[in-house]
Amino acid sequence: MTPMRFLVCCLAILACSAHAQSRRALPVEVDRIIAVVNDEAITSFELRSRVATVERQLRGQNVQLPPRDVLEKQLLERMISDRVQLQFARDTGLRVSDVELDAAMRRIAEANRLSLQDFRSTLERDGIAWAKFREEVRSEILLSRLRDREVESRIVVSDGEIDNYLANPEQEAAAGAGEVQIAHIVIRVPEQASPDQLMRIGARAQAALDQIRRGENFAKVAASYSDAPDGLSGGAMGSRPLDRLPSLYAEAVKKLKPGEVSDILRSPAGFHIVMLIGRQGEAAAKPTLSLRQTHARHILIRVNELVSEAEARRKLVGLKERLENGADFAELARLHSNDLSAAKGGDLGWLYQGDTVPEFEKAMDALQVNQVSEPIQSPFGFHLIQVLARRTDDASAERQRLAARQVLRERKSDEAYQDWIRQMRDRAYVEYRLEDR
Repeated sequence: MTPMRFLVCCLAILACSAHAQSRRALPVEVDRIIAVVNDEAITSFELRSRVATVERQLRGQNVQLPPRDVLEKQLLERMISDRVQLQFARDTGLRVSDVELDAAMRRIAEANRLSLQDFRSTLERDGIAWAKFREEVRSEILLSRLRDREVESRIVVSDGEIDNYLANPEQEAAAGAGEVQIAHIVIRVPEQASPDQLMRIGARAQAALDQIRRGENFAKVAASYSDAPDGLSGGAMGSRPLDRLPSLYAEAVKKLKPGEVSDILRSPAGFHIVMLIGRQGEAAAKPTLSLRQTHARHILIRVNELVSEAEARRKLVGLKERLENGADFAELARLHSNDLSAAKGGDLGWLYQGDTVPEFEKAMDALQVNQVSEPIQSPFGFHLIQVLARRTDDASAERQRLAARQVLRERKSDEAYQDWIRQMRDRAYVEYRLEDR
């Protein structure tokens, strides 16, 4: 029995029990199913809880709330999409262990500059149940890993695309044009939409654009209409270099002034509306300039069901003491490191900025040559890091190609993800019961 069905059953039992005790008792509201996604139910209680959470978030972001019925429909669609993805993750063996979840909770607390206990107390004071929040975080991690596995890992950038990118002077200009801050609205079109469906969805997109051009707040319209995951936060995509936007968006943004909105754009995923919020300075130095490199090695102890964080840290403290007493770093790495680099004595070679995760890079950059770090935590586990040398190097042709490949991957990523979500949603069995209330 799924948690949702269990909840429904419990509420029904409670209602029956109350009636049996007294016929004069006040009526008890029994939760009801408002949608069925494959073999799982979404209940009215779940939707009400989600609506209350989102309303708090929108008020905190000063985003004008859409009408309640519009918000409910938007959130129900979002819940259906998430449920389809989580079902697929579960059916294909994707899991987030309690150990991984505990580590994520600690990172969230630390990001808010709170201890884990203080963070929990803060949530509960705001009316957010700790267990419910943990499961929401677990779901977010699952969705992120699912995207990495099903979308990011399958994006292919051909050598021809890289050649065209490097040979195109407009790409160079875009890369040096600084960052743009944009917001967008996505109105999805089913994979095999009929002409009537296309007409209705197109009319919906036009209605959204008309509202914006009449002076309605873009964020409010996005919260009311957008099917993108960021729709309920006003469609904000943050600041990005122009060359890292989907090509459809990049071409539209080039023609806009801050505050202006594009015409309706069409892609295989659906209809899009883009607003340019602003432009920011000049882009960072191109990879053709001199870049700093660090030659480093490390010992990694991964955290899992068998090795706790405390044990991992304790083990590395012991290894560092041995290093201080003359032990050989490479030998200890070969014997103890849980990384593929162990066979090479932990040697990671020459690293450019951005080659490692932020936690690792920050600790590495703070070290002197030959210095060994204290145990450092990253998403991969705990590390001892040693810097062997530093240099500045002109980016090679291969490095330029790697940078170009990354730009093109990022450009394709959002489009591929939206298309994948649309396909998953279209293949799912969904029965709506929201209008039966």
